[in-house]
Amino acid sequence: MRPAGRGPLDSLYFHYPTFAAPRAPELDGLNQRHPVVIVGAGPIGLTAALTLAQYGVRSVVLERKDTFNDGSRAICIARPSMQILQRIGAVEPFLAKALGWRYGRSYFRGAQIYRLEMLHSEHEKYLPMYNLQQQYIEQYLYDAAAQSPLIDVRWQSDVVGIEAGSDSVALQVASPPGAYTLEADYVLAADGARSPLRSKLGLRLSGDNYEGNYVIADIRMDHDFPTERRAFFEPASNSDGTVLIHKQPDNIWRIDYQLRDGENADDAIKEAEIRRRVQAIVADIGHRGSWELEWWSIYTANTLLLDDYAHGRVFFVGDSAHIVPIFGVRGLNNGLADACNIGWKLAYVLAGAADAHLLDSYSPERRGATLDVFANATKSTRFMTPPTRGWALARQAALSLAISHEFTRSLANPRQMQPYSYAESPLTDRSASGQDFSAGPAPGTVALDAKLADSTHLLDHVGTGFTGLLFLNGQATDEQKQALQKLHQRDPRFTALIVTTEVIARPPAAFHDTIHDAGGAVASLYGASAGTVYLLRPDLHVVGRWLNFDHDAILQALQTCLGRTTL
Repeated sequence: MRPAGRGPLDSLYFHYPTFAAPRAPELDGLNQRHPVVIVGAGPIGLTAALTLAQYGVRSVVLERKDTFNDGSRAICIARPSMQILQRIGAVEPFLAKALGWRYGRSYFRGAQIYRLEMLHSEHEKYLPMYNLQQQYIEQYLYDAAAQSPLIDVRWQSDVVGIEAGSDSVALQVASPPGAYTLEADYVLAADGARSPLRSKLGLRLSGDNYEGNYVIADIRMDHDFPTERRAFFEPASNSDGTVLIHKQPDNIWRIDYQLRDGENADDAIKEAEIRRRVQAIVADIGHRGSWELEWWSIYTANTLLLDDYAHGRVFFVGDSAHIVPIFGVRGLNNGLADACNIGWKLAYVLAGAADAHLLDSYSPERRGATLDVFANATKSTRFMTPPTRGWALARQAALSLAISHEFTRSLANPRQMQPYSYAESPLTDRSASGQDFSAGPAPGTVALDAKLADSTHLLDHVGTGFTGLLFLNGQATDEQKQALQKLHQRDPRFTALIVTTEVIARPPAAFHDTIHDAGGAVASLYGASAGTVYLLRPDLHVVGRWLNFDHDAILQALQTCLGRTTL
């Protein structure tokens, strides 16, 4: 919603483009079967399209609106999501515009009780978190998609019917130039929390709805507090509730405040009431200057998900598959990981590089990630929005003690989003799990980045396929070269990164790259010695690791990922 006298897209800082409805080739008799059709041109749908394009896969993206979503909505982009944006070639405008941060503060009745410091090291290329309004997120992703000849974005194109067959999916599309049928090998439903596609297939989300409402208000003000997440418990401006404040680009501040028990939601979102409440909050944080109201909305906390993210050849990604509480900034980031996960798997299957059974791993992996989010977010939600009088009393006690006692202060931490481990995935190799690694990412977890002597980072050198990290003190042996060649034959996108303390003038083959590990810092980070191998998936999760080079085990792990069980 916007203030009186301003249109629904009349923003103080963002110009909303209006996209015309294209005339679909299908209206002129050009009937073709598309590899992938994506329903929804929000951040998740566009990320899926860009992921597929990285592998040379064409997609059609259908969006029923004629512009981007309004309001800040999802604003926090976590470090793993920045890696995804880098890999799809879209990260640069995000870095230029977004505000990076790693600290936060929690207050109780005006007194600071907790100081959040997210993990960060000199090895990391990206900060733990970045703030950027969703309009910019969508704009930058669309700009990247518009440059790709493999992505056909069709605005004002509404899916009004679907027939999901055993070997294809047919979509009935309504658009201003006319209605037509679109046939696809696979469909990705990225059409949001109210997913019409989900409803048309007779599917429902299940889970918990939490009582209590939060109002979001975007305001513009010149306020000099640094970019940190601030959480206020029982401040003077909202004595029985909570207030969250985030700084965004363009002097836009995101304020979330909890409605009190018994407050009428309809009355709470009237403009006069929004202005009254926001004025009290900005005064509470010491701002004495003017401010302008940009946009506002209201939401409740929910933990809802589908029983299965796959329905035949239709895969649900982002909010169409799951709805998570905002606490801990998990919604957008969880959805981007969905898009990356299904994107590389579909690309491998469509290219014939992997068996279709690879797609069976999408739902358990990403549904497992959602359940992990629920486990953490539920703790935060119960603390931020106590569901019962008992929880409210427990929170009151914890916050009161936190003023003078250290042990309860961490309860005020909203538990920021962390990458999920696919340790239990059928794609993860655990055959060497008993090996005694002193450090490094375990199978299923995300690979660690490392800053190199040439100022690049280790993960900058990873390709779009599977990657083998081979740690050496010198040159690879003939046996190791032959084994790497076999991996490349099985996956033509396979890249071998030879991490060595010795400077090697020329890599041994076209699909190899050499990383000079001066002083052995990367090897130490990975707990590696000469002959150690890590096998990484295209989404940078570790398939398996072996202290000593075992070519049969490494090849078998890759074979398993690609749907083959024999060497």
